[in-house]
Amino acid sequence: MRVDARLVYDTLHEVPAITAAAERLGFDGLWTSETTHDPFLGLALAAAQSTRLELGTAIALAFTRSPTVLAHTAWDLAQLTAGRFALGLGTQVRAHVVRRFGGTWERPLRRLRDVVGAIRAVWAAWAEGRPLDYRSRHVTLTLMTPFFTPPGPAPAGLRVEIAGVGAGMCRLAGEIADGFHVHPFHTRRYLREVILPQLAAGRARRGRARGDVRIMASVFVATGTPTEVATGLAAVRRHVAFYASTPAYRPVLDLHGWGEVGERLSRLAARGAWEEMPASVPDGLLDACALWGSPDEVGARLRAEYGELADRVAPYEDLVPGRREAAWRALLTAAR
Repeated sequence: MRVDARLVYDTLHEVPAITAAAERLGFDGLWTSETTHDPFLGLALAAAQSTRLELGTAIALAFTRSPTVLAHTAWDLAQLTAGRFALGLGTQVRAHVVRRFGGTWERPLRRLRDVVGAIRAVWAAWAEGRPLDYRSRHVTLTLMTPFFTPPGPAPAGLRVEIAGVGAGMCRLAGEIADGFHVHPFHTRRYLREVILPQLAAGRARRGRARGDVRIMASVFVATGTPTEVATGLAAVRRHVAFYASTPAYRPVLDLHGWGEVGERLSRLAARGAWEEMPASVPDGLLDACALWGSPDEVGARLRAEYGELADRVAPYEDLVPGRREAAWRALLTAAR
């Protein structure tokens, strides 16, 4: 099993040290997400610091940039990393796309399909020197001149992966994507009973094999000493409360019969009662969403419980250079 780390930082100055720590400790990859920073700038710094880590976005937002801008960024990062970069895209939810980014929201499944198709059309135009002519409901691209075409051959490893929770997004990934990022707010049961069958249904539409779509799971963990585990679990409970309050993630709760938990958390979130929300997360939900214990125990559980479900896992915990490095090494050894 491949085990990846999250590239989380306060300022870009921290990226080289985090990258060096990830490579030194033996992680297989390093992934950014689009939360408090642009997801691509940190990866450019990480690429200059690393020699073997796979680098990628998990995820960058698909609807807040043009497909051509995404194609340029991914092309350059794939070239910079000698093929170790993967472009992971996600839709976010309507409120953030519209109210935080000033974008538009319409038929996200159809639109994401069009964005992925457009990115690949731009890459093909550059790599093959043929006219750009991509027309779909949400994206039309018909102009690409030599002046705006990157020089040289196409970099190795150009790939587009997508993330999602609902059945429709899983089917879309199986049909068109090179990989699927499992949101950290999931349960092993949801992964087994919903995500994997829907990925398979999507692959069947195109006659694709299981190996055509790799699966990467971000996993809530709390590990270390008993005190560190307790602190970590409190943080996980806050994360679970936040995600469970979002209607888009309700299918995970509904599978387990916890729909009323999501409704209660949504009401609290609407009132801005963020400090009250963790107490509404039942222990059973926490147990279904997270792994905790000593580093050896968590690593062994990652291997045992995700070994047949995912190709890569990423513990949902920040990697801080010089902090808890012995625990990370123990977890990695046990996971493999």
